[in-house]
This record gives sequence, C-alpha cells and structure tokens, in this order.
Amino acid sequence: MSTRTERPAPPTFWPDVGASLVVFLVALPLCVGIAVASGVPAELGIITGVVGGLVVGLLPGSTMQVSGPAAGLTVLVADTIAEHGLPALGLIVLGAGLLQIALGLLRLGRWFRAISPAVVQGMLAGIGLVLVLGQLYPFGGQDQPATTGEKFAGLADLVRTALTTAVGLSGLAVGVLTLVVAWLWKRTPWRAVPGMLVAVVVASAVGALLPLPRISVGPLTDVVALVDFSLLDAGVLGAMLTFALVASAESLFSAAAVDRMHSGPRTRYNRELVAQGVGNTVCGVLGALPMTAVIVRSASNVDAGARTRLSRVLHGVWLLVFVVLLPGVLSYVPLAVLAALLVQAGWKLLAFRQVLALARAHRAEAAVLVLTAGLIVLTDLLTGTLAGLLAAVVKTAWDMSRLTVTVTAHGEDHHHVAVRGNATFLKLPGLLETLEAVPDSKHVRVDLTGVRHLDQACGQAIDHWAARRGSVELIHPVSD
Repeated sequence: MSTRTERPAPPTFWPDVGASLVVFLVALPLCVGIAVASGVPAELGIITGVVGGLVVGLLPGSTMQVSGPAAGLTVLVADTIAEHGLPALGLIVLGAGLLQIALGLLRLGRWFRAISPAVVQGMLAGIGLVLVLGQLYPFGGQDQPATTGEKFAGLADLVRTALTTAVGLSGLAVGVLTLVVAWLWKRTPWRAVPGMLVAVVVASAVGALLPLPRISVGPLTDVVALVDFSLLDAGVLGAMLTFALVASAESLFSAAAVDRMHSGPRTRYNRELVAQGVGNTVCGVLGALPMTAVIVRSASNVDAGARTRLSRVLHGVWLLVFVVLLPGVLSYVPLAVLAALLVQAGWKLLAFRQVLALARAHRAEAAVLVLTAGLIVLTDLLTGTLAGLLAAVVKTAWDMSRLTVTVTAHGEDHHHVAVRGNATFLKLPGLLETLEAVPDSKHVRVDLTGVRHLDQACGQAIDHWAARRGSVELIHPVSD
C-alpha cells in the first residue's frame, strides 16, 4: 500500500504571496485616485488594475513590473475626454493597444530606449506639475478646472475657499495629514507596511467626522461599455497614436529602472511592449483607462521580496476580490485623501534632485528638459513632448557638427594645429579658411587625434592642403 505525500510549495510561493498583498494595498487607492483625477468613474481605474494583473501579469516580457492605470497618463486622459468624450475612450485605448502590439511584433521596443533622457524627464516633470496643480482643488472641496490655464487662474479662489469654508478647511486638514503620515511612516520600524495604506486609513478615520466629499464604487459591470467604432475620425486616430507612444515610452523606461532594482531576469523589451498592448486592447474593449507599467507599484513589488511574476498576477486577483466583496469600504475614503496621494505621485514625477543634477552637469540637456516640461504645462502633452524631441535632435545635430581648429605658434618656424570635434562637409569652408591662414613656417604639425568623426570631404581637403603646403606632419588617431 503506497502512501501519498503532499508536494511542498515552491520556495518562491510565499514570498510572492506576501509581495502581492503589499502591491495590492499600494495599487487600490492609486487605481481609484487616478480614475477620479482623470474624470472617469472610479470603477474604470480598478478594471485597468485588474487587467494589469490578470492579463499582463501572465504574459512574458518583464518579471517584476506591475501594470495598471498610471498617474503619468492622467493629464492625457482628462484632455482626451474633454475633447472627444468618455464614450471614445475605449476606442482610443483599443487602438493604442493594437499599435503597441504591432510595434512589439516589429521589434521596435528597443528603440524607445534611444529617446533622450532629458525629454523623458521633461515629460514626467511636466505631467507631475499639471497633476499636482489639478489635485490641489479637491483639498478645497472643488472640482478641478478642465484646462491648465483655468487651474492657474482659479488658485486665488481655491486658497480663499480652502481657508474660509468648513469643507475647505476639512479637506486641507486631511490632505496634509495624509502626506505627513505617509512621510513619517517611512521612518518607522514598521515601514514594510505600505505608508500609503497607513496614511489612507488614518486620514479616512479622521475624515469620517468631517463634512467631506467621498468616492463611491459600484459593480464593475455597471461601467463596462462596448466600443463604438462610429466615433472613429482623424482626431481619434491621432489620440490613439499619442496614447500608444506615451504609454509605451513610460512602460519601457519603467522597465529600465526596475531592472536596476533586482538581479533576476532582465526585461525583454519587444515582448513587454506586446504584453502592454494586449493589456490596453482588453482595457479598450472594456472601456477602461489605459495602462502602463507603473514604477511605484513595481518598486513596491521588488522591495516586498517578489521572486516571480506570480506576485503581480495575485495582486490583480486581490483587486478583483476586494471590489466584488467589499466595494462599500471605499466610500469611507474622502476625495481629499486620494488627491494627497496623487500630489505625492506628481511630486515624485517632478524629481527635483535629478533635474538639478542634470542642470549642473549638462546645461543644454537641462534646457531641453525645461522646454519640454514648460510646453506640456502651457499647451498639451503631445505638443510638449514632440517639441522636446525636436529640440533634442537639434541639440545633437549641433553637437555633432561642432568643430574647433586651434593654431599655436612655437617660435617662427613651427606651428601646431589642433583639430577637435566632428569634421563634416558642413564645416569644410571654415576648416579650409583656418588652414590656409596658417603662417608660412618650416614645419606644421596637424593633430587630428581629437577628431571624433572625419568624413571623406574633410579628409581629402586636409590631405590636399598638406600636399600643396609641404612640410606638414599629420597625426591621425590611433585605430583599435
């Protein structure tokens, strides 16, 4: 008679379960807060979080990244809804997802890594600034205005409301309390528990006694809407492209950052892009928010000790179970508390330390960053990002075309000519003018070791000049 023994759980199982609970506790308030900030029902944010766990979590690409609604897309979603309406959101997200799948299958995922870091930082900083600006309004019990200009114009009235009304004072109090608790919790011995969760619980408990607007979450099936293809037009097609590019860039930049946090398998960028596309396609079919890989959730996943992709799948399971069994719990959370969480997320996107470090090391790169962020605030995300990319290309072209020629006299019979930079045909007239102006002497040494690129036109011109001049020593770079 044989006895049957139970197979022990793999050594990664329980660490992944624990990490999934941590990620769930971080993701839940952010899913709701991002949806509210985007101007859509809170349930749509939770649907995107569930799809990010149950669909993208199962697909190959990245092991530790966690996907869901992203604070970085909040501004883009709000602007898109204002222009095309909420019914068009599902169609736009569906189209963006299909574009991402195509980009991944065409193996274009790795090219997103070639975008200038200054443009990326500028994009995130601009989004962060607009996000922070908009989320100040729930502190005063007000709905945020539709445009950035209106948000700036309404600040004076917001301050007056926040300081003179019961709703404003209450919202300001619980908002500040949320930020303070989240900041202090990181310095306690119990920081393994997410500070966001502790801050939400404490501030919501205090807010239960105050007159504050709150969120409401109903059944997920109430907000699912079928895609309306009749809304397709040129503007919607443009929005699809914008969503696809911005979401792809944010996901793959997040992947590069997350890969530096752990020693496990590296992200396969093309497969990750396909996985994100599949997730957004499903979200589009359900009429939900677009998704990206989210650095806050992903970092929490790594810090909590996740070993495999099981942790991100389970976090989607917990989101679904919670919203099905306990949706009423979220009705105790004031909008000001969620706004505080998004203010914190927007502040992280600003990344002032990185901006200052870039400004000290590379002023031209910092100028591209400021231009990108400023135009995003003043116009919109697409305009600012495209302008930043154009500025980065122009800066690179300028750097690539820079050439300096220095002539130094060592007595009357010896001159040293040092050429530095990129010698291309664009710089040929100035190069020849400088060489031909070198005084007559018995010996001229032309040092080309500082030339990073010497094209055929400049190379032939220097050789011809040296042959005509005579007594010229050419020092070329040593080839490997």
